[in-house]
Amino acid sequence: MIRVFDGHSDILSDVTGKRLSGQSDVINRHHLKRLKSGGTEGAIFVIWVDPPYDNAPVKRTEDIMSCALDEFKEADIRVVSCFDDIEGALNEGKFYVIPGIEGLSAIGADYEQIDRYYEFGCRHAMLTWNEENALAAGALGNPERGLTEDGKKAVKKIYDRGMIMDVSHLNEKSFWDVAGSASGMITASHSNAKALCNAKRNLTDNQIREIGRSDGIIGINSYAEFVGEIPEERTADRLIEHVLYIADLIGIEHVGCGFDFFEFLNEESMKSMTEAKTPAVRGMEDSSKVQVMFEKLREK
Repeated sequence: MIRVFDGHSDILSDVTGKRLSGQSDVINRHHLKRLKSGGTEGAIFVIWVDPPYDNAPVKRTEDIMSCALDEFKEADIRVVSCFDDIEGALNEGKFYVIPGIEGLSAIGADYEQIDRYYEFGCRHAMLTWNEENALAAGALGNPERGLTEDGKKAVKKIYDRGMIMDVSHLNEKSFWDVAGSASGMITASHSNAKALCNAKRNLTDNQIREIGRSDGIIGINSYAEFVGEIPEERTADRLIEHVLYIADLIGIEHVGCGFDFFEFLNEESMKSMTEAKTPAVRGMEDSSKVQVMFEKLREK
């Protein structure tokens, strides 16, 4: 079995929803067995202000951080902040988690608050989710709007703290503004190739090349609507075409996993993004099935 690091997981959203409803030990009871059965040994768990809570980002962020801290005390995992921690977790046979922040709408223009996320344990950050905020414009924002001056300072802060700079949810203007300000690698933790599926969240060939040039990583995303434009294309086989396309452009060493599974989200959050009963591609519907990708790659 191939050991897998998943560069993007929304599990903390499920943790928050369940803990606020009175449940506990959510990761152990609902996620860990499935993750391990698919070969996933660690992941970035993001703080994400999920719809419909995006109209109150500060409160939702505080709820997620509070619930995450309580959950981390109960879960049979190890929260890590550096490579030595990861090696230690592997030696102990522990699933490891790197906290991340998917969108900084909660901080407004106060980029100094990135320090607070770092102290919380985050080693990964995105400026936006899909929205426009005080720092940048996301994939669904004004295509003519890029980074603000505070956004550029936020990018510098992220690099200065040694955090992963993630561009997955930025619009193209903001992406290139980040590229122009970057002082290290650029990562798109959960994005695919726009040439194969013309979704706003996917990457153009030039964006893919820029990430490769920075020695960065693109995490392949299993969300069906980023894999194929029509339902018939939304399969694990089509997902492999994205892997091969990006690898042909910049090398397989720049391709990772960022599966973006979220079949566990509550109905209200799910409906804000898709009407499909299963949001991931057919044949690789959840984290228990990620070995399918490697089986298909062997066939290729």
